[in-house]
Amino acid sequence: MKRTAILVLLALSIVACKNSKEEQTVETTNTEVATSNERIVSLSGAITETLVDLGQRKNIVGIDVTSTYPADLNTTAAQLEHVNKINIEALMALKPTIVYIAKKDLNDNLKKQLEDAKIKIVVIDQEYSVAGTKKLIQDVASSLNLTDYEALISKIDQDQAQLKTFENKPKVLFIYARGAANLFVAGNNTPMQNIIELAGGQNAVTGFDDFKPLTPEALLNSNPDYILLFDTGLQSMGGVDGVLKIEGLDRTNAGKNKKIIAMDGLLLTGFTPRIGTAITQLNQQLSE
Repeated sequence: MKRTAILVLLALSIVACKNSKEEQTVETTNTEVATSNERIVSLSGAITETLVDLGQRKNIVGIDVTSTYPADLNTTAAQLEHVNKINIEALMALKPTIVYIAKKDLNDNLKKQLEDAKIKIVVIDQEYSVAGTKKLIQDVASSLNLTDYEALISKIDQDQAQLKTFENKPKVLFIYARGAANLFVAGNNTPMQNIIELAGGQNAVTGFDDFKPLTPEALLNSNPDYILLFDTGLQSMGGVDGVLKIEGLDRTNAGKNKKIIAMDGLLLTGFTPRIGTAITQLNQQLSE
């Protein structure tokens, strides 16, 4: 089962599926404090989005495949492969002065290559929580010697203040889908559980960590009120009608009431500066 969880974590790519228990940190190697003239490569969707929100879009020369927001960023920045498959020659060709990467994705080989090239590395250890997102913003800003980021923090607080509370928390089952034959559910210590709870719901399954294959028995035992998926997962299932064909779903509250929610993956579980938007959107849909 551990192998299954690892495979799902790799497939998700845009999120870290296990919540980090460590305090979020920022590490830098090589060169001194960044300036506004940096040539930035970002190998994390959450970090890329944070950089853009901090006014660094024009300095970003390269992004990885998880950097899907803003959607048109790849028109001005070269798109590289996922960090696990990064082509170091393609990265070096961009002549970066600074490379951002999530701590979970940094391997010794890539670190050595960047250090040998005397390229500054900023390593972010992201925690999948509201506090973690605020620290992400602060850490990225600090690495660039920026101080004007309070508006981003305030927006998160303002969004949270608008949330509707539920007398009975709706049970939400997150399904990671790659077609009808590849269905996994998110358990404890996942960004999916965290976002569900922040939005006022409760995770429908909590007896395990990470991910497990979905079974009809699990559906019936959890009896979720809502099914939550990524937009891409819904598409892979052929839309809502395809999801409703999952064996056993028709006997759950979610199936009977056709309560299927789909959201953008990076927005939903990236814990980016848009975390307030993600929470309020999910909270609103859980109210319907």
